[in-house]
Amino acid sequence: MTAIPAAPELHTERLLLKPLAPEDAEQIQQTFPRWEIVRYLVASIPWPYPPDAARHYVNNVALPAAAEGRGWFWTLRRREAPAQLIGVICLLDEPDNNRGFWLAPEQQRQGLMSEACRAVNDFWFTVLDRKVLRVAKAQANDASRNLSNRSGMRLIRREKKQYVSGELDSEVWEITRDEWLQVKQADGV
Repeated sequence: MTAIPAAPELHTERLLLKPLAPEDAEQIQQTFPRWEIVRYLVASIPWPYPPDAARHYVNNVALPAAAEGRGWFWTLRRREAPAQLIGVICLLDEPDNNRGFWLAPEQQRQGLMSEACRAVNDFWFTVLDRKVLRVAKAQANDASRNLSNRSGMRLIRREKKQYVSGELDSEVWEITRDEWLQVKQADGV
């Protein structure tokens, strides 16, 4: 049986994606609990965000999933400020839910999440050798929908789903390995 690779450190033009570690919980706790970040995330995220919720997530959800080969988690940091966590991105071995992310609002609309998604998509398809990547998102989350559209994904299904902000129309988007490799080649990545 082939060992499932752990999340490696990844680099993009402007970002450093460092594997999630227990010491990241403190910065997550300071940065994450903002309505602009959580409103379109899954309803299992507690809101209001409790004082020790980030530590619980890192130590009891994310790191165990990583250890079992069911998840790959990275913190996002600007290369010029590697000590400052600005977001998190993950890959998950779950049906119709393979990638999730959040980014501090002051870092948004700069193309940073597109860079991070390209890096983890490449890991998903070329290192983990997966055949399809699917992501679920609130239909109202225009920024996330636009990112999926720009990255070559396509809408495959609509449904209702519970988010922190309540029950919303939700969408599942996908891209296959072959499609990703075409996008990667066209982008010169």
